[in-house]
Amino acid sequence: MNIEHTSDAAGLGGPPLIASLALAGAIILTGVVTGVLALYAHTIMPALRTTDDRTFVGAYQALDRAVYNPWFMGSFFGALILTGVSAATHLTAGPAFPLVAAAFLLYLGVVLITMIIHVPLNNAISAAGDPDRIPDLSQVRRNFHEARWVAWHLVRTILGVCAFVLLVVAGTLQSRGR
Repeated sequence: MNIEHTSDAAGLGGPPLIASLALAGAIILTGVVTGVLALYAHTIMPALRTTDDRTFVGAYQALDRAVYNPWFMGSFFGALILTGVSAATHLTAGPAFPLVAAAFLLYLGVVLITMIIHVPLNNAISAAGDPDRIPDLSQVRRNFHEARWVAWHLVRTILGVCAFVLLVVAGTLQSRGR
């Protein structure tokens, strides 16, 4: 496979098709996931913060169940995979490579924060069971460590935004033939 920046499989100039498709996919999926993260940061979690314990636990459990679907999981992990493929196919593509590589590392941070911080907290609140059968909902909410979840969520949202911006800039450079 030719990964030179100067020719594609059709001989039309520019990056090879795989590099262009990987970068386009990385931009789209990173943008979609970052949009979801931003929605949680600026709307969902602030709204849940204002609710009583029963509503918080029940609503959070429902949101957590809903997010585990093929569309979101495919986008979440697909963004990392396509950004990695894009970085690998842009090794000789001039200024695009460092941008895509940095975007990969930033998005890897999103994934690691999710797996290390958020998944265990989400699993704990889900494992608490049906809110109608939980004797101490305030304890379940305290054990969720809402402030910690929100603070780390803001970090992963910022990392996602930065990764997305770097990918867009790399795509712009690639489309201009630089």
